[in-house]
Amino acid sequence: MKQLNISIKHNLVIGLLIGLWLFIFAFIIKPFDDGTINFRAWFLISFGFSVMAFLCYSLLTLIQKGFYGRIGKWNISLEIIAIFLFHILYLIGVFAIYKSPILNGGYTFSEFFLIIFIKVALILTPVIILARRYLIKLIPLKDDVLIIKGENKLDVLKIKKADLVCISNAQNYVEIFYIENDKLHAKLIRSSLKKIQDDFDFLVQIHRSHLINPSHFKSWRNPNTIILTQIELPVSRKYKDVLLAL
Repeated sequence: MKQLNISIKHNLVIGLLIGLWLFIFAFIIKPFDDGTINFRAWFLISFGFSVMAFLCYSLLTLIQKGFYGRIGKWNISLEIIAIFLFHILYLIGVFAIYKSPILNGGYTFSEFFLIIFIKVALILTPVIILARRYLIKLIPLKDDVLIIKGENKLDVLKIKKADLVCISNAQNYVEIFYIENDKLHAKLIRSSLKKIQDDFDFLVQIHRSHLINPSHFKSWRNPNTIILTQIELPVSRKYKDVLLAL
């Protein structure tokens, strides 16, 4: 996962659906009912757990939005941390509800975690993963902007994905070629070709020193050279089959 939907509206809708699903599942299935919980208590448990899920996911939405705004990227490690953070917040919240005068639960924190919370987490985690994957599909296409950052703070280039033509290795730098006002421009950024490829997986490698945006491919000049928008690049034999498959 290399994208994150930071829309507050979209995430709150998902949080609401997660809470609603948890209430229905908990109230009907009663995954940790030992036969001693009456109807009123079980309704309060289901309602409290579902509301807390919504509140915790809403808090997570604000935290990840701020973090994403600072670093401008997302990856699978950050996604795992985000889901783990949600569970930490949720554990604290639901234990507070469980120990409140309304329920007056008798389990200690460790007993609550092992007997109740683990079961809740097991049924909730797959739903959260699927919901967050669905959120990626809701990202508007008009926001399809690339933010390319280098090692230095001033090494930043913000362009539309459609304007990026190719990226070439230049020793300790990469040279980014892009279209602006119908002309080809270039910018040097201190980074590596591998990092750029990891950050933007739509790029296609055609040479150990070159990545291209496949939408700018025009034609073959000869068996070893391709024509892109306003530029030509060599193609290595190793990567030729990948390019031919486009």
